[in-house]
Amino acid sequence: MKKLLALMVLACAVTAHAADKLVVGASPTPHAEILEQIRPLLLKEGVELEIKVFTDYIQPNVQLAEKRLDANFFQHKPFMDEFNRTRGTNIQAVADVLIAPFGAYSRKVLKVNDLKEGATVAIPNDAVNGGRALQLLHQAGVIQLADPKNNMATEKDIVGNPKKIKIKQLEAPMLPRALGEVDLAVINTTFALEAKLDPNKDALFLEGDKSLFINLLAARPDNRNSAAMVKLVQALRSPEAKQFILTRFKGSLLPVF
Repeated sequence: MKKLLALMVLACAVTAHAADKLVVGASPTPHAEILEQIRPLLLKEGVELEIKVFTDYIQPNVQLAEKRLDANFFQHKPFMDEFNRTRGTNIQAVADVLIAPFGAYSRKVLKVNDLKEGATVAIPNDAVNGGRALQLLHQAGVIQLADPKNNMATEKDIVGNPKKIKIKQLEAPMLPRALGEVDLAVINTTFALEAKLDPNKDALFLEGDKSLFINLLAARPDNRNSAAMVKLVQALRSPEAKQFILTRFKGSLLPVF
């Protein structure tokens, strides 16, 4: 009876300690990994963290807007703003966390200058990340854009194309799988890491640390300032989280805190 009573007291203590719960959507790598790492920190603060993993860029926002998630951690502000504009949602940034640089990868050439005339270059097919990819190609000298600062650039904005490259648009998660079929692919670090690509070793060129595309924690207006959300932000931007990001991803991701 004494043992049973002790177990009941312990269970009640744990339940009372983890009085709040947050359900957060995230991409598998690196976002879900980072959330897993900070789960014990949150539990100490009385917040139970449930992580739902998504392999696309649409459902985490759809489910957040529908209140099936409390927050998500996978996107940058330009993508969030465009999603809100086109879907009529009001998802809001809670805290900046890291930069996951875009990189250009190839299985056919070792240097960007080795691209042949008429080469096929794959980029994401969503408006924001497609524009971001074109900006990176501009920075590398592959193409020239009319306005390099235009995050929503499209093929129509290309004013210089010396190698007459052909742009192929694919869903972002498919880009690593297409590497064998194209000459070059511009891939977000999130999907590069999932495909076991090392941005620092395998990318022909990368965005720098001045990127405006900072991955953030997002929530709704009704809960973005809740006590549990504040604790989640503190854990995500903690020294422990920073050390994990730097150690686990070896400089492929850049914390902004």
